[in-house]
Amino acid sequence: MMRVAEPLKLANGVELKNRFFKSAMSETMASSMNQPNEKHIRLYHEWAKGGAGVVVTGNVMVDRNALGEPGNVVIEDERDIGMLREWARKGTENGTQLWMQLNHPGKQSPKSMSKKPVAPSAVPLGDKFRGAFNPPRALTVEEIKQLVQKFANTARLARKAGFTGVQIHGAHGYLVNQFLSPHDNQREDEYGGRLENRMKFLVEIYEEMRYAVGADYPIALKLNSSDFSRVGFTEEESIQVVEKMASLGLDLIEISGGNYEQPKMSTGTDSEVFFLDYARKLKEEVDIPVVVTGGFRSPESMESALEKNHTDMIGIARPLALEPHLPKEIMAGSNAEITTQHLTTGVKALDANIGPAVGNVYYAMQLKRIAEGKATQRHTNAWRPLLHLIATHGPHALKPKRR
Repeated sequence: MMRVAEPLKLANGVELKNRFFKSAMSETMASSMNQPNEKHIRLYHEWAKGGAGVVVTGNVMVDRNALGEPGNVVIEDERDIGMLREWARKGTENGTQLWMQLNHPGKQSPKSMSKKPVAPSAVPLGDKFRGAFNPPRALTVEEIKQLVQKFANTARLARKAGFTGVQIHGAHGYLVNQFLSPHDNQREDEYGGRLENRMKFLVEIYEEMRYAVGADYPIALKLNSSDFSRVGFTEEESIQVVEKMASLGLDLIEISGGNYEQPKMSTGTDSEVFFLDYARKLKEEVDIPVVVTGGFRSPESMESALEKNHTDMIGIARPLALEPHLPKEIMAGSNAEITTQHLTTGVKALDANIGPAVGNVYYAMQLKRIAEGKATQRHTNAWRPLLHLIATHGPHALKPKRR
């Protein structure tokens, strides 16, 4: 048996059927009222049939007043419980684990979505982003407590609907990551200053979630290995956060890195498999299942990473937007193509400025095609996703966005 086909048992007793982990990709398919619909059901049914042990949803927002982009799903109450149950039912076929990723964008909510976004401190994004994002205001302590409860409530609703786990999005410069970063978090109260205080928001979210869903329900965390900035969240701090969360009973950690200003989650690092060096160090320090996502381009590299105990699961995102049944094909022994598309407008100067944002639109378009029962389209033409991005957010939108 291939190592990637072996099951993995979590500390809480939940068994994952194999080591394939479909990492979150933002679908942007919700209704104008940010509700899930039949498209989500069809898309996740395809991924459930595709063989991955764990499938993580695109970020589900916990606050209707704080969106990362148009088409985000928001879950605050039971108004969509029927649709959520069908989404969970189809998405958990074939023994698939379907985990809901929970998120709040903080200041990374574009002007088209937020007139006055919130953040740990009133620290705006860098100068080149000022045209696309309004400056944030600092959250009050009371508002922080309310947001903790929103995360816990959405987790409760996820379990009630039949999702088999949840993931806290603590990476990519969103709100949890902002609290962890000494650059973004300049508070002088119990939530700022030393790392123990900066991680307090995350710890409280986890503890309230755990109270809401119980000890036997998987809670995962997506965390930056680093913000890749000399003034941001560091690798050393990241390891300390994982050690703390593991001591509290966290079930699994997914490693990523960067934010809008340093988009390593979309551009990668110098190694073939993103963040693998960090994962090696992390596994020497903590006894918790680790997922490395990004950069796996062959079954051989997947098997090698598992064999050497550099990771416990193989995280894949964009290749599954092109071939949703890729895990099943690999486990069947086929020489499956594990590729992504490098988009270009044909204009070198323009390509240098459009960044990862256009790529994200391209892959979101492929998700919609899968959801509509259509074949994906593999091409390198950047013009259609570029025009779609400008039409949605305006010309200031040509900045890095989440994967």
